[in-house]
Amino acid sequence: MSSKSTPKRVQASGADAKSPDKLPGANGFKYRPQYGLIVACKDEAEQKRRYARLLRLGYAPKVVCV
Repeated sequence: MSSKSTPKRVQASGADAKSPDKLPGANGFKYRPQYGLIVACKDEAEQKRRYARLLRLGYAPKVVCV
């Protein structure tokens, strides 16, 4: 993979669409949808390799251990 692919955001339409101008909730939090991806690795070494590669490709990966 020599070129970086950037995910495209699709605006929802109709009654389910979330307006970016929606007022914050009672606790002051303003919800902004985020999307993620989890890649299962066989061990910590593989996780480190994949993390390093994603960094080199320009992504901002988050490490999860469950």
